[in-house]
Amino acid sequence: MTAIHSSILAQAINYDAYLQLSALLVKEERTSGPNQSEAYVYYTKLNFQRMKRLNKTIEVPASVIELLKEKAANWTWVILTEAWCGDAAQCVPVIEKLALSAGNIQTLYLLRDEHPEVMDAYLTNGGRSIPKLICLDKTGKELFTWGPRPVVIQEVMNRLKAEGITEIATIVEQIQKAYNEDKQAGIYSEFELLLKEL
Repeated sequence: MTAIHSSILAQAINYDAYLQLSALLVKEERTSGPNQSEAYVYYTKLNFQRMKRLNKTIEVPASVIELLKEKAANWTWVILTEAWCGDAAQCVPVIEKLALSAGNIQTLYLLRDEHPEVMDAYLTNGGRSIPKLICLDKTGKELFTWGPRPVVIQEVMNRLKAEGITEIATIVEQIQKAYNEDKQAGIYSEFELLLKEL
């Protein structure tokens, strides 16, 4: 059973439209969602640059491509995201490239704060953490979910919390550093595991 119905899918946008929306928000010095703080607007600008860079540099490992081609059969990946979210900026371009590599996966993007009823069906430890990917087969049956970040990055977040670090700028900096060092390896290995279990 899934919280994502055809009426919800009809409101989703594709990746190009998501990038266009992000570009427009940067141009207008705004962000998505209700929080229009200076920090969120700044992160939106930063995230858009990161996504553009990742779009050019991501290379999906051959082993993952092989698995995707073997397992995926007219799947739909619904991704909950927001333009200000740092994890989304790091993971969404990878998710999109994974789908493109498979050749038969459609990606649809929903803004979290415009679809609280969907988000609340896919909470992480009670929180509305994004990005969140929901994989549906051609009948609309849910096969798996992924998100909001690779375990290797979550471990950094857990360590920062354990050390009592709460300053957003420090957390963002440390998480960004972890993503740079990981070079998408965490997300690839997790998708490989998910696909093997199907």
